[in-house]
Amino acid sequence: MTTSNAERSSPTRKTAIPIADLQRFIASVLTAVGMPAADASTVGAIMAQADARGADAHGVFRLPAYVKRIRAGGINLRPDMRIVEERAATALLDGDNAMGHLVMKRATDLAIEKARRAGIGWVGTRHSNHAGPAGLYARMPLEHGMIGIYMAVGSANHMPPWGGIDMLLSTNPIAIAVPAANRPPIVLDMATTTAAYGKVKALAQRGQTMPEGWMVGRDGKPLLDPKRSDEGFLLPIGGAKGYGLALMFGILAGTLNGAAFGRDVVDFNKDYQSVTNTGQAVAAIDVTAFMPLAQFEACIDDIWAQMKSSELLPGAQEIRLPGEQSAITYEERVTHGVPLHAELITALDTLAADLGVDPLV
Repeated sequence: MTTSNAERSSPTRKTAIPIADLQRFIASVLTAVGMPAADASTVGAIMAQADARGADAHGVFRLPAYVKRIRAGGINLRPDMRIVEERAATALLDGDNAMGHLVMKRATDLAIEKARRAGIGWVGTRHSNHAGPAGLYARMPLEHGMIGIYMAVGSANHMPPWGGIDMLLSTNPIAIAVPAANRPPIVLDMATTTAAYGKVKALAQRGQTMPEGWMVGRDGKPLLDPKRSDEGFLLPIGGAKGYGLALMFGILAGTLNGAAFGRDVVDFNKDYQSVTNTGQAVAAIDVTAFMPLAQFEACIDDIWAQMKSSELLPGAQEIRLPGEQSAITYEERVTHGVPLHAELITALDTLAADLGVDPLV
């Protein structure tokens, strides 16, 4: 597939890339900067899944920044990940500053293993890194008939405590995934801010403006230019309630694990060398510890039907459940590929040329 210079210059031009091609490209880039092939393949698969499910600000979009961090020595490509504390249903995993995707894949696998034996598995991480969208890790237990829960301390502070202006909190996301029988799983994947900062960065790359309500300046007035995001901060969901959620998720995913939180968080958007000591937590809950899986999944299908059957508010088009749009997007992108903006294609082409690997397009 080829794209002309004229097509790439169009701000609305998108090119659809097959998911397998995206995965191979990511892996080839990571291998070129020294990551072992097996690890590069694992990270490539997880990042490509982020794009496949519509988390466009957390997939291949992040690759140039990851490469900068690897080249600057900010990520350990030969980590010795180890369990430092462990009980029957819990563990603390030290990622040894590995790519966050690798740390979280191991942590999630461990949580699932523990849930098989104990009914629940909770694994915290420290010395990890940015790992992409929360929903990917909450989804992993679904394949084992389990509920998945994930939370993390964001990799940069972009929000003050409610009523303040000092950047002490991040987007601190949470995801919860619940299996269903004949419906897509219900998957809540959300930041505790009105918008994830990755979306701000994506709009800046494309030269677009932010909707009002995403950010405000330190004067409290709306901030719409994503290229001026350093002049303001993200707003929490639900006002003070969102601030409270960000605080508590940060404590559970960061402080509890001996990971960075508050003033200790390193801004990985600006500092490519310092160890971030990112903290995350993932839990797997074996449904059969409470009821037969088929019975539970049937109940979730019924909940789907109840929500969908609600009478619509005037002006509303339909009722959707969390994760429904992601499921629709996934089916579309499996068939037609992942649409990438021209600006991102250009950035990836530049990266490929610099590393001497085949371009994506």
